[in-house]
Amino acid sequence: MKLYIGNISFKAEENELNELFSQVGEVTSLNLIHDKMTGRPRGFGFVEYANREGGEEAIKKYDGFDFQGRSLKVNEAKPREEKPQRNRY
Repeated sequence: MKLYIGNISFKAEENELNELFSQVGEVTSLNLIHDKMTGRPRGFGFVEYANREGGEEAIKKYDGFDFQGRSLKVNEAKPREEKPQRNRY
């Protein structure tokens, strides 16, 4: 199960979030999103669990959870929408 994690502190590290989310289930991947131009964190990311139970437990436990002074927003990730190709000419 893949989850969206929002309102993440810009100081948060992937290993800190992995440690937190691993407390409720087996995390198979965790990815913090960074700005392509500046490399700065954008304040959100995704965590994927080996099974649905871990993801559901994470939503219950961490949606609204105070992490590094910010209230996390945790919910099931929506499928990525395909953007239409732009003509570059």
